[in-house]
Amino acid sequence: MLAKVNSGCVMGIDACLIDVEVDVANGLPSFSVVGLPDTSIRESRDRIRSAIRNSGYAFPSGKITVNLSPANIKKEGVGFDLPIATGILGATGLISPDKLDGLLLGGELSLNGRLKPFRGALAIAISLGKSRRTFILPEKNAREAADIGDIPVYGASSLRKVIEHINGINPLDPPDTEQKSPGRNKPHDIPDFKDVKGQEHVKRGLEVAASGGHNVLLLGPPGSGKSMLAQRLPGILPDLSTEAALETTTIYSVAGRLKSDGLIRERPVRSPHHTISYAAMTGGGSRSLPGEISLAHNGVLFLDEFPEFRRDVLETLRQPLESGEITIDRARRSLRYPCRFILIAAMNPCPCGYFTDPHKRCQCTSHQIQRYLSKISGPLLDRIDIHLEVPRLNYEQLSTRRTGEHSETIKKRVNESRNTQEKRFRDKPGHLAYNAYMVSRELENFCALSNEAEELLKTAILELGISARAYDKILKISRTIADMDTSETIESHHISEAVGYRCLDRNLWV
Repeated sequence: MLAKVNSGCVMGIDACLIDVEVDVANGLPSFSVVGLPDTSIRESRDRIRSAIRNSGYAFPSGKITVNLSPANIKKEGVGFDLPIATGILGATGLISPDKLDGLLLGGELSLNGRLKPFRGALAIAISLGKSRRTFILPEKNAREAADIGDIPVYGASSLRKVIEHINGINPLDPPDTEQKSPGRNKPHDIPDFKDVKGQEHVKRGLEVAASGGHNVLLLGPPGSGKSMLAQRLPGILPDLSTEAALETTTIYSVAGRLKSDGLIRERPVRSPHHTISYAAMTGGGSRSLPGEISLAHNGVLFLDEFPEFRRDVLETLRQPLESGEITIDRARRSLRYPCRFILIAAMNPCPCGYFTDPHKRCQCTSHQIQRYLSKISGPLLDRIDIHLEVPRLNYEQLSTRRTGEHSETIKKRVNESRNTQEKRFRDKPGHLAYNAYMVSRELENFCALSNEAEELLKTAILELGISARAYDKILKISRTIADMDTSETIESHHISEAVGYRCLDRNLWV
C-alpha cells in the first residue's frame, strides 16, 4: 500500500516542498530511503523503527521503500523522521490516505516516540505558508512557526499524539502565541552610554553610524575604551520591526541556535574571536549553515583586534559589506544568506599599541607599523564608512563625576533619523531603509549639496586623494548628518563633519 506525506527541506533561509512517498509491499523485510538523502536521514531508519514500536504500533515486516521527491535535491536534517514514520503507518492502513492530504509534517523522533525540535522550522513555515497546509511539528518548534500567522500550526509531544490528531481521536491545540516564554523578548544586557566618560566625538560618530547604518573603525591605544564604546552601540539602535524579527529568527532557526520559542525581538550582537575560520565567518561547512556575518544580520558584528584576523577572513567581508548578502556555492547548489549588519571594528595603531599615545613611547619601527596596518587592505578599508580615533583619557576626564547622555535619549534621536530614511526609501526597489546602502542613483537623487558644501567637498577630494568609493561614503555620511539636523540640503558643516570621519584617508599612518 502506498501513502504520501508532505514535508519541507531547508535551502539557505528558504525551503522547498518535499513529497515523502512510502510503499509497504510483501517481500523480505527491508527498509530503504531513496531520493538523495544525507547520512542523518539514512540513519533515521533505526530511530523510526524503535519510535513506532515504542509508541504502541506494529512495525510492518514487509519491504518498505521511502522516496523523497524531487529526487534531484539533496535532503538534509532530522526533520524527515516524523513524515516518514507517519507515512509508514499510513501505508499500513492505520491512517486513511485522504487524512494525510493537506498536512505538512516535520520533526525528529526519539527512540521512545517523543518528538524533538529540528532546525529550519520557521523557514519552512514562511516559504510554504502560501500552500495553506496544516503544519504539525514538535511543541518546541510550534510557536516559532505560529508567529508568522499564515498557516494553521499544531505542536505535538510525541508520534502517538500526531497519529491521534490526524485520526480525530485526540485533537491537538494550536500554540498560544500570546503566551511569552521566559526570555522570549528579553533584551541583551547592553551597557549604557551614560557610563562612558569623555570621548564625546566618538559618541557622536557612533550615533551617526546608528542613524545611517554605517560601518565603523575604532582606532586607538590599549585601554582607551574602544571595546567599551562598541559594546554600547546596540543600545541605541532602533527596535526590530516584525519583518526584520522574522528574518533574524529564520536565520537562527536554520542555524539551530534558537534559545527561545518565539521571535527574536532584540538585535543580534556577534563578537567572534580573531582566530575564527573562513567557513565559520561566512557560513558553509558540511551542512551549509549560516556563518557569523549572517547571524549578525539586522544587528552588530564586532571584530576586536581587527588586524589579527586572518587575511582571507577579512577579505571575505568585502562583498557582504557592499551587497548585504553572502552566496555560498556548492557542487549541487548555491545558497544565499542575508547579512546586512553594522560592522564595528576595533584596532590599535601599531603592534605595541602606542603609536599615537602622547604619554607612552611606541616601541615599533616604521616597517613594523606599515606591516601591521597593511593587514587591512585598501578595498576593505574603503568599505568602512566611519573612522574614529579613540585617544587615551586624561585625569580630569577620568575623575569627573558627571554622567554622560543616556542611551535611551540617543536612541530617540536615532529613531527620528531612521524614520526620515524609511519615508525617503519607502517606494524604492528593495526598500533600502538606510543611507549606508544607497547606490549611485540614490546618491544623485537624495544628496543635494549647497554651493558651499560642493566647494568644500571638491577641495577635500583634491587634498586627500580619496577613492570613488570613499567619495560615495562621504556623501552617505553627510546625508545621515543632514537627516539628524532635519535638513533637506547637505550643508558645508555636514560635509566637514563627514570628512572628519575619514581619518585614514589622510595618510596619517604613513
